[in-house]
Amino acid sequence: MVDVTGHLGMALLWLAPAWFLLDGPRTAGTFVVSGVPFGMLPDVDLVLEGLLPTVKHHGVFHTVLAVTIFAAILGPVVGKVVERVAGGTDWFSPEAAAHGIRFGFLAVWIPGLAHVFADMLSAPDIADSIEPLWPVYHGSIGVDLVWYNDPVVNWGLLVAGVLVNAGLYLYTGGRSPSD
Repeated sequence: MVDVTGHLGMALLWLAPAWFLLDGPRTAGTFVVSGVPFGMLPDVDLVLEGLLPTVKHHGVFHTVLAVTIFAAILGPVVGKVVERVAGGTDWFSPEAAAHGIRFGFLAVWIPGLAHVFADMLSAPDIADSIEPLWPVYHGSIGVDLVWYNDPVVNWGLLVAGVLVNAGLYLYTGGRSPSD
């Protein structure tokens, strides 16, 4: 488990392949920027545990299943909002709607999974262990590689994520994959 800076950095790193896979730097940049906040998605359990006594940190919200369900629910909304804000295609065409749903789903799902992976790097140290493959596999998966409050790891992930994305933005510099 890393702190907020580490989670956002890990999300940036996991979103970085978009620079090679999406059509042009504007689309890739929009994807990365819209996805980064979802790097904190599984930590919704920190808010909910204060409201619902059955919710615990590193519980069901820190699973691939929960992240996938969140992405399926929030993804189409994210895709629609991004499309409206960024401008672009006609949302009434089936192709445009399908693109927005895929875009939104992946913009939520990828950083959500990055969060779970980052927590696996140090779980358990000062927090409960996580079972990311629940309900398929009932067991903690953690490698205890980093300490939660290690500023070098957390800031290092954030700086690496920013630098990788900035570098890829400069590298792709206006070219589309068809160039």
